[in-house]
Amino acid sequence: MPEKKVEIIADHREKPSKTFEWLRTFDAKISEKQLDVADYVVSDQIGIERKTVDDFLNSFFNNRLFDQLEKMTSSFEKPLLIIEGDPSMLFETRKVHPNSIHGLLSSITLDYGVPILWSHSPKVTAAQIYWIGHREQVKKSNGVQARTCKRNRNTKEHQEFLVSGLPKVNTKLSRRLLSEFGTVKRIFSAKEERLMKVHGLGKKKANEIWCILNEKYEED
Repeated sequence: MPEKKVEIIADHREKPSKTFEWLRTFDAKISEKQLDVADYVVSDQIGIERKTVDDFLNSFFNNRLFDQLEKMTSSFEKPLLIIEGDPSMLFETRKVHPNSIHGLLSSITLDYGVPILWSHSPKVTAAQIYWIGHREQVKKSNGVQARTCKRNRNTKEHQEFLVSGLPKVNTKLSRRLLSEFGTVKRIFSAKEERLMKVHGLGKKKANEIWCILNEKYEED
């Protein structure tokens, strides 16, 4: 019996990166999706944020990093941060006291509980992502879920979560659908022609959604 193929969900903004290019050299099924949290999802529990040294520093100075960490920890049981590049450049590219950088790295691990993996090249980063996915899916038999697994959701968030699981539906579009129909039940029972009237849902998307909701489930 052939080994199960590793599935990796990548944020569509990662496609131009060298890391994504190297990832495609592995025997993996790579799906592109607009992810609200993380750059790569390799299991229901693990989301991976990839940052180059420059991006890491930029996100620190504009406070984007802390917002991303909050979302990662509330969405995944085991979030990971991969910093790509020469670690020494963290202390050389900006006029920042080394203690501030050391404090930041410590806070990410100890306060936010997000482990940091270091990678000196996109090729290594791609290998790390693939083998983490392999460990989760092949060795541990964990599945992959495109939607983030946020804990402690309220009713509104649960509704958005359910609807964003439909094909080609991101969080923004799920909110638009819920505003239009009012309830999840009405969306799921809507006819294809009615779905098409929602802004952002053309004939093709509406058809995919209708088929998913109405076709009979068949086991492999």
